Parts: sequence; structure tokens; C-alpha cells
Amino acid sequence: MALAGVRILDLSRVLAGPWCTQTLADLGADVIKVERPGQGDDTRSWGPPYLKDTEGADTSEAAYYLGANRNKRSIAIDIAKPEGQVLIRRLAAKVDVLVENFKVGDLARYGLDAQTLRQANPGLIVCSITGFGQTGPYRERAGYDYAVQGIGGLMSVTGERDDLPGAGPQKVGVAVADLFTGMYASVAILAALRHRDATGEGQLIDMALLDSQVAMLTNLGVNYLCSGVTPARMGNAHQNIVPYQVFEAADGHLILAVGNDVQFGKFCCIAGHPEWAQDPRFSSNAARVRHRDTLTPLIAQALRSKSRDAWLSALEAAHVPCGPINNLAQTFADPQVQARQMCAHVPHPLNPELRLVASPIKLSATPVSYRRAPPTLGQHTQQLLSEAGLSEAEINALLASGVVA
Repeated sequence: MALAGVRILDLSRVLAGPWCTQTLADLGADVIKVERPGQGDDTRSWGPPYLKDTEGADTSEAAYYLGANRNKRSIAIDIAKPEGQVLIRRLAAKVDVLVENFKVGDLARYGLDAQTLRQANPGLIVCSITGFGQTGPYRERAGYDYAVQGIGGLMSVTGERDDLPGAGPQKVGVAVADLFTGMYASVAILAALRHRDATGEGQLIDMALLDSQVAMLTNLGVNYLCSGVTPARMGNAHQNIVPYQVFEAADGHLILAVGNDVQFGKFCCIAGHPEWAQDPRFSSNAARVRHRDTLTPLIAQALRSKSRDAWLSALEAAHVPCGPINNLAQTFADPQVQARQMCAHVPHPLNPELRLVASPIKLSATPVSYRRAPPTLGQHTQQLLSEAGLSEAEINALLASGVVA
């Protein structure tokens, strides 16, 4: 596999860090997930829903946790105890990467900060993921995705237009600041590994949810920086393209995503209004954006005349971008989603029929593999301690003292 031989010590929890390390684990890295004895990753209890056992009863494993922790091994260590800190240092001396999302300065209290760990392992790459980064006036604040979506501007451009019913700030339906930060972190780690392989030198990676949130605004951020005009919420419409939004058909909703003037001309013919494409108010995208409040009601009226599927069939045949609005049951039943194998079967110790959302990464020579189900708490503690060189007597003593579980 692409990352075979890479070892990662994962001290992160919740979503951004685990999403990063799951991505790397899917690509072949050996990820050692360090958790608190008796409690583990916070998301283990973030339910319902929970994984059901073979009898249909809820287990202790929340679906939220299962979604970001496959292909890892779990070791439960109490890092508040000196013996636990010794174990972390021992493990960190033999890995390539350490990922953590403690508050700024917290690991230093345990002698587990990057500078200390890299003294014993100069090639170690330490990736710290926090809400606001290691510098700046907010560095000591706790950072959560929801708050970052607000601070970072995403909620100012998400939701219905301010002049329409239901207007107001709206968060995105999934924790996108966490997920984007996890993806950016995985890219940064891969870059740092390449540098380490070339020079032998590790480095520190400082990832912040707020930075990632600001970066992912992309075109809207540059819209503001170029124009000085603050983008507003547009609901299901696009800031820079018309028509590019949700419309109501006779029996449901569909997405019309016209990306250029040629596609608009095709759409006009299908809609029975070829004259729209010749109208100077609508003949170019720039003109359509300026006159969206005139054009959009005309399109809405036309599309209400037929069923959703009738419009989709005609538009798809003419190669005009469009689509239905599926719920998740419809999404996972979609033939394209099934053909792309976006549901992975990963047998779990508590339920051999566990299904997870698959990785979207498709590599021809080194494909993703699903080697391990998300681990139960401390599932691999004794195995990993043995690999670290501890004797059976030493392991039993640590178990008896509660340092590990």
C-alpha cells in the first residue's frame, strides 16, 4: 500500500484529527490510536445511533465514532500518570508521525510536547490540530466546528436570502471545518514525510480549524478581496452563476446547474423558451447574474409544468447539468454510488455486518483497503505494548495499576 511502513501515533479525538488519521490509515499507514482508559474517544458515546450487535441490541460504539476510526489499533493509556507518559514517549520514539489536538500547551504539562519528543526522535513529524492555531490572540480558546463556521464567515453565506422567508444564518449539515482541517492535515503530513525522507528532518505542523474554514471559502473569499463587497446569503442559488439553484417541478425539486452560455441555450430549448437565450438580459452569464430576479421567476414558472423525472430525463439527454435531491437512503441506493463502491463492508467484533462510508480515493496501483474495523477501546493495548518491547510481567503490572486498559 502507498503508506505501508509509515507509523502514526494518534493522540487526537472527536473528528478533525481522527478524520486525518483514518485517511492515512486507509492508504496503508499503521495508526496507533491512544485513548483514555474507561472512556476513550468522546465520540464513542455520541449517539444514538449506536452499532447494533448480532441480536439487534445497541452496543457502546456510536455510529459517529465508527465513521472516523477504521484501520486503526487502539491502546488505552492514562497520560496523566507518569508511567503513562513514559509509555507515550516510548511509542513516539518509534513512529514517523504524531497527531494531537490538545489545547495549546497542554501536552507540555506531561512532558509530551513536540520539542521534547523530537529530542529523542529528530525525524518525528508532529501535527497539532486546534481551533485557532498555535499563535494569535485566540490560540488558547477551545475550538469547535460550529463556532468556527460562524467566526470564519461560512454561516454568513449559508442559508436563505435575507429578503425571503426563513432567512438567517445557517450552519452546514456536517462538520465541514473539522473535515476540511483533517483533509488539509493529511496533505501536510504527506508533504512533511516527503521532506523527512529526503533530509531526515521532522517538523511541526500547525493546523487550525479557523484557517481551514477561511481557506475553504475559496471563490467567495476572493470575491470579497477583489471587490470589497461582502457576499450575502443566496439560499440554494449561486453567487456567480445563473441559473444554478434548486427549482420546484410539478411533483418535487430538482437542481439546475447551468455552467455556461451553450448549456443555457440548450436549457431554453428544452424549457420551450428559446427566445430567452437571445434576450440581451439573459444571453450571457454576466447578464443573467445582473438580471437574476427577472429570469429566475420565469424559469420557476416553466419548470412547474412537468414532473421532476421528466425534466431530469430531458436535461440529462441534452447534457445540461442537473440532478435530484436525494436523502441518504436514495444516495446509497443510487446506481452510480453503488458502482463506485462507496459503501464498505468492514466486519466488526460486535457485528460482522458493519457497513461504513467508503474512502473516495481511487488508486490504480496502491488501492485503499479496509483491514480493520474501528477498534473497541483498548482492543490492541497488550499487542502494542508487546511490540514496544514490554514483557508480559510489565504489561500485567500496568494493567493492574490502571495506567493502561
